Amino acid sequence: MSESQGSESTRQLPVIEKAAESELGQSASAAAYDPLPTSDAADDGDGRFWSKRRVPAGILALLVLAGAGLLLYDVVAVRFDRPAMAWRRSLARELAERPLDDTWVLVGAGVAAALGLWLLVLAVTPGLRDVLPMRRPHADVRAGLHRGAAAMVLRDRAMEVSGVRSVRVRVGRRKVDVRAVSHFRELDDVRADLDTALAESIKGLGLARRPALSVHVARANKNRKG
Repeated sequence: MSESQGSESTRQLPVIEKAAESELGQSASAAAYDPLPTSDAADDGDGRFWSKRRVPAGILALLVLAGAGLLLYDVVAVRFDRPAMAWRRSLARELAERPLDDTWVLVGAGVAAALGLWLLVLAVTPGLRDVLPMRRPHADVRAGLHRGAAAMVLRDRAMEVSGVRSVRVRVGRRKVDVRAVSHFRELDDVRADLDTALAESIKGLGLARRPALSVHVARANKNRKG
């Protein structure tokens, strides 16, 4: 048979909080850190980085402009008693003959609406969700930290805690989720050491937005023969 025990603490850093003993006799530990100092003229740099997708959006805009210009040229040519282009005559015939509830007309309208909505979302959202903005000690310097790199740093620091056998770290924009497995020591002691060590490590990351820290420590499963 196998048994698994665990203890968990979740808090918003850098608040120092003492909790009473829970019904299971597990006490919550405290974790806190201060942000890195910044100059008075520099902002916190908490805005997300914009991705380079504005370049393909600009190319698409140029293609749409070229198509609109070609259509306008053909319309003006018809006004001067010149024959319309073959593709425009074919398109006009199809639009005149097909009813509005035709399947292909509805599908085309749906695709056009979806593409337009997608372009609007791309235009108003920054993207680069994997890059966490860092604090700006200088007004002319802005830096970001990749989530994978931050998770690797926190994982290496967690593995240095006595009693930790393995650990998984997930770094989000608002929360750092740590799940560790301990093969000796009391779980509450391991969790308290992880809270302290990871709080200092998060302080060292210098992130603009301080994430919450969630630490869960469980006992390694041991198979018993009987």
